Amino acid sequence: MQELKVPSVGESIVEVEIGAWLKGEGERFAQDEPLVELITDKATLELPAPFSGTLKQILKKTGETARVGETIALLEEGAAEARPQAPAEAPKEASPEPLAMPAALRLMQEKGVAPEEVRGTGLGGRILKEDVERHLREREAPSRPAEPAPPSPPPPSPQAPADKPWRVDEAVPMTPLRRRIAERLLQARQTTAMLTTFNEADMSAVIALRKELGEAFQKKHGVKLGFMSFFVKAVVQALKEIPELNAEIRDNHIVYHRYYDIGVAVGGGEGLVVPVIRDADRLSFAEIEQRIADFAERARTKKLRPEELMGGTFTITNGGVYGSLNSTPLLNPPQVGILGMHAIQERPVARDGQVVVRPMMYLALSYDHRIVDGREAVTFLRRVKELVENPVRLLLEV
Repeated sequence: MQELKVPSVGESIVEVEIGAWLKGEGERFAQDEPLVELITDKATLELPAPFSGTLKQILKKTGETARVGETIALLEEGAAEARPQAPAEAPKEASPEPLAMPAALRLMQEKGVAPEEVRGTGLGGRILKEDVERHLREREAPSRPAEPAPPSPPPPSPQAPADKPWRVDEAVPMTPLRRRIAERLLQARQTTAMLTTFNEADMSAVIALRKELGEAFQKKHGVKLGFMSFFVKAVVQALKEIPELNAEIRDNHIVYHRYYDIGVAVGGGEGLVVPVIRDADRLSFAEIEQRIADFAERARTKKLRPEELMGGTFTITNGGVYGSLNSTPLLNPPQVGILGMHAIQERPVARDGQVVVRPMMYLALSYDHRIVDGREAVTFLRRVKELVENPVRLLLEV
């Protein structure tokens, strides 16, 4: 019998929360097949099997916490005996099933729930993991024995008024990752002296360059030429000129980073995560776009590694992909700067005494006023604007 232990998932992480078990007791698994989800304050990760064998006993259930190095299950190495099959059964005719997210599908299989039993609340009726958990609570509610009231207040009652049956509240528990995100955002507001400055960039030159070179770029590198690589390049150049934005406060010292690890916010299955592009100053446009595409794909499938989410020196977030025209991005401590990109919108602007229509993007720079003054913040944002409006300068680094 071998122990399955919580591995080290990052230098600052000493405890994880057990997510969904992807295999049940007595089930066989192959080497490297995911066994369980581990939830940290950075992301949800899947723990792969160290060898082929059978899951004999689960020691830590879903929702419980475990420290790094703690045993959470017992495994038996080697192939298990096949479970006896029921006498020949007439094959059931396949019926169309609602779309379900992978985590939701695994939970349904584990609990013996058919997809058609669950009401999906995701886009297009897609079934989320939270939908399955809610269905299980509702299914078990009638048979559950009476228990003493918990110390915390119960969720709001979903009971609707008799004369207005449509006025129903639904209380859904926050996912562990969402709770961690909420805690970190609150911490950012409480522990930094955050201010935000705004500007706007004319995206005409970048759009023209992408139109001219985009097809050849994709054929050569296997990835699209997006807007983000231009902004990563512009931010790196501006950070070299304004090093106060590439720093942090550590004890009573200001630590200036002489390298450029740029965090790029991407949407994960349960929330926003910020994987880090290491040494971004040493990468080409193609390498940056490849890293971003890889991060986005692995964020959706929960394959990001903890070390990829740690240690950035500056962050870029793009609310424009969701249609935001302007916003105030929150800092990602201990970083002291974050750039917010937004949707491109055609607007009338003055050029050489004439009013013309140009594709414009609002930019927002939030910064920690404890070590970054307004002059540095405004200068930094103007420099990013200048470089994006003249992308040839990014190629020549001038």
